[in-house]
Amino acid sequence: MNVVVVESPAKAKTINKYLGSGYTVLASFGHVRDLPAKDGSVLPDEDFAMLWEVDAASNKRLKDISDALKGAKSLILATDPDREGEAISWHVLEVLRKKKNLLGDMPVKRVVFNAITKKSVLDAMDNPREIDMPLVDAYLARRALDYLVGFNLSPVLWRKLPGARSAGRVQSVALRLVCDRESEIERFLKEEYWNISADLKTPRGDVFTARLSGHDGKKLTKMSVTDGDTAAGLRAMLEGASFAADSVEAKPMRRNPSPPFTTSTLQQAASSKLGFNASRTMQVAQKLYEGIDIGGETVGLITYMRTDGVQMAPEAIDAARAAIADRFGARYVPEKPRIYVTKAKNAQEAHEAIRPTGFDRVPEDIRRYLDADQLKLYDLIWKRATASQMASAEIERTTAEITARNGDKTASLRATGSVIRFDGFIAAYTDAKEDGEQPDGDDDEDGRLPEIIAREALAREKINATQHFTEPPPRFSEATLIKKMEELGIGRPSTYASTLATLRDREYIIIDKRKLIPEAKGRLVTAFLENFFERYVEFDFTADLEEKLDKISAGELAWKDVLREFWTQFHAHIDDTKELRVTAVLDALNEQLAPLVFPTREDGSNPRICPTCGTGNLSLKLGKYGAFVGCSNYPDCSFTRQLSSDGAEGDAALSNEPQELGMDPVSGEPVTLRSGRFGPYVQRGEGKEAKRASLPKGWEVASIDFEKALSLLALPREVGTHPESGKMISAGIGRYGPFLLHDGGYANLESVDEVFTVGLNRAVTVIAEKVAKGPGRGRGTPAALKDLGEHPDGGPITVRDGKYGPYVNWGKVNATLPKDLDPTSVTVEKAMELIIAKGGAAKKGKPAKAKTAARKPAAKPKASAKPKTASASAKPKAAAKTAKPKTAARKPAKAASAGKD
Repeated sequence: MNVVVVESPAKAKTINKYLGSGYTVLASFGHVRDLPAKDGSVLPDEDFAMLWEVDAASNKRLKDISDALKGAKSLILATDPDREGEAISWHVLEVLRKKKNLLGDMPVKRVVFNAITKKSVLDAMDNPREIDMPLVDAYLARRALDYLVGFNLSPVLWRKLPGARSAGRVQSVALRLVCDRESEIERFLKEEYWNISADLKTPRGDVFTARLSGHDGKKLTKMSVTDGDTAAGLRAMLEGASFAADSVEAKPMRRNPSPPFTTSTLQQAASSKLGFNASRTMQVAQKLYEGIDIGGETVGLITYMRTDGVQMAPEAIDAARAAIADRFGARYVPEKPRIYVTKAKNAQEAHEAIRPTGFDRVPEDIRRYLDADQLKLYDLIWKRATASQMASAEIERTTAEITARNGDKTASLRATGSVIRFDGFIAAYTDAKEDGEQPDGDDDEDGRLPEIIAREALAREKINATQHFTEPPPRFSEATLIKKMEELGIGRPSTYASTLATLRDREYIIIDKRKLIPEAKGRLVTAFLENFFERYVEFDFTADLEEKLDKISAGELAWKDVLREFWTQFHAHIDDTKELRVTAVLDALNEQLAPLVFPTREDGSNPRICPTCGTGNLSLKLGKYGAFVGCSNYPDCSFTRQLSSDGAEGDAALSNEPQELGMDPVSGEPVTLRSGRFGPYVQRGEGKEAKRASLPKGWEVASIDFEKALSLLALPREVGTHPESGKMISAGIGRYGPFLLHDGGYANLESVDEVFTVGLNRAVTVIAEKVAKGPGRGRGTPAALKDLGEHPDGGPITVRDGKYGPYVNWGKVNATLPKDLDPTSVTVEKAMELIIAKGGAAKKGKPAKAKTAARKPAAKPKASAKPKTASASAKPKAAAKTAKPKTAARKPAKAASAGKD
């Protein structure tokens, strides 16, 4: 018997079928040990020794593996083909080697496969290798760096900037990108410009539009006409002009397909085309990779989804070309296979691109086996991979140069258009425009020109002069932020999803209409780091460190040398901040964040003068719950104002004095806008019976008028009676955003604005879509946010969102998640820890035995243990007394937030 260790139970079942009865395939459930989330887990003074800890759930997994190894022929480590997968194999082997007389001379092999198909798995078994230690070293270096930054920098934030949650090596730089963009928007000054165009008619009666490109021999650009008077003069000149076509030129163009998806490009495409956030994309891709039941057989539908590579294996290219010829015809197959080269700044993974495991599995043919999200993502992957090996699209672009003459004045106009002569790879897309594969050059906007003959006269139909204003740079979306981070070489594509989730969980950013908006808390943290830890949020410094980590992976640098270089300077900088006074921090933040802290007043008065006493100066103050604006004359003047990320409100709107908006037409009570401990809100009436409603995220205080206040106070709003159930559907805004409520079940709405506008037909559709996603998604059991796999005693482990917040579910056991733990980042190990603490570790979920399991605490390192190397693990020490499961389960979660990106 040969023992094979993989990461997830889903993969274990599938791979066991492929290998047969001579193999026992067991799951490690991810990492089997980790650094305890407390100070002292990485010891720089002891050559960066790292004290690893195995939790109770992992101990059970390791015991199962150990029991299976007794009498086995070999151990085969088959975890994922990336740095984390290599590290998991290394951890498993390190723990097993410490067990006396277990492995002995037993052969230990490491195998990797890029797809969970029978051929890929069997080929991997025929080509084993040793554990890639440079890849493990890179993992150790990253883990140590993230720990040292988090557990040393976060406490500085807690002391000097109350209300701040954490800082991280990659997290803080990503936050800086979002905050810098917001600052650009605040500083932006709009400029006026005018577009001049003419609607012209050919002698054959066809009308087209030409844009003004020159006047009196001078070339005009987009910003050449900047005022209405100049625009009116040009319009008047064209109104009396005659027009003639000087030249008409048609140029053939070729548009090549994009390479297959990498992790980051898949996340970007799924965000822009499907509306998936990065976490959702990776969850769905994981399921497609691990396998879907296709007609009674579980098959991995895509290759491994954590990759920087853009190339496909030769056999996959051959399969793609054969599928293209069969489906589209021989003309769509290029003469030679297309070869792509990775352009990412820090690419280092030697994996294939993300592609279908079988190009003959066309999305529509397997539609019935996939849920809605799986089908959408698989369709995206199949089309992109197929198109990447297809012939170029052939496009004819036509440019007509036109002259307008009015007396001795002349002007030049240009009309452009294009037509696809051969669609090529575009044929792979059912909607080429939606999938972003149209040739560059605004072909869709220009459209197709009618027949225009050189030197023929053209008739004037209409002259257009339209006013425009330049717009500030757009806020980042998840897709554009990931693209920017990849361009700068910051972080790794496989970690982008967790980085963005951390920023949301820390309440450093919010996502409104798919745009990332920094919260006031996030901007304070960024400003603090830019002023006092500038080096560690510099883009070049972070990218350079990533490059060194990649060199460790390639075996070109020693990982401890990189740690020593970083730690020497970083530790000295941390020590320097001990003398940093809070007043110095506030002075720096007041200056850097002036547009946010002291927004311009409508009357033009000094925004730093207190509006209540008229003599005090306003300044940032730090309180128990974070920063706020207060008067320097305190306690004589008690003016305070909540610090808000919208930055557009006037002082009166957020002062201690209510701002009256009007009288309620029904009750006759005053409706006011106020500021409270938890931010701005509207109120109707006075006293305990007054109705209150908080302003939804994304709503600016300055935009709140009487009508909006009344609509907020009227929530929840009755939409109408459901045509099937006969029960009322209502719309409202809750803890988790806008929602519909029907028959005790909730369905999310896309935006806050939809709460006030959604009609009955749309509401019924949203509710039906929610119910169609699976059992329990209408009424009763809440929808599963994340599927973690099978419990060792049977039954799925899932993360769900309930009335009282997110929780882990296994059978009848529900374990509430700690408040600072992101539901989408919960690991199997953490879920098992919470389930055990709740009393759910025994066979069939019997609580009696579960309590016994909960009394076995995870092995803890001895206080005196001094590992010789950074890979050393503390020896387990049996606990003499019963541990308290709930405390054990919660302590690491709270501390861990400081040390992870």
